[in-house]
Amino acid sequence: MNDVDKKIEDLSKSKFRSSFHLKEKDKKYIKEKGIDTIRIHAEDFIDKRLAPEVILNDGKQTPMRGHPVFIAQHATATCCRGCLEKWHKIKKGKALSIKEKEYIVDIIMKWIHHELERKI
Repeated sequence: MNDVDKKIEDLSKSKFRSSFHLKEKDKKYIKEKGIDTIRIHAEDFIDKRLAPEVILNDGKQTPMRGHPVFIAQHATATCCRGCLEKWHKIKKGKALSIKEKEYIVDIIMKWIHHELERKI
């Protein structure tokens, strides 16, 4: 089991984190746009909303709905720097490295893939 799979397993044990799921409209959006486009969206959201050293609205920068990546960020505790520090041991107060950003996008996309395969 790799780090991403292990972390998703750990997060699934959290009552709050495990309460997030993609709705049919989210799954339809992913199918219409394509998974590669969703990954580009995730990369863009992470670059703009999570990667900077200082985030003025940290803790409130990720909506609870409106895009499948936002749902995935809450499910994977990649929604703010506080959750990143608590769950992923990625410290606040510094810009994210390329490796950290790749890890965050990977965990988001892995969760989305799991959700697309999940039987209700």
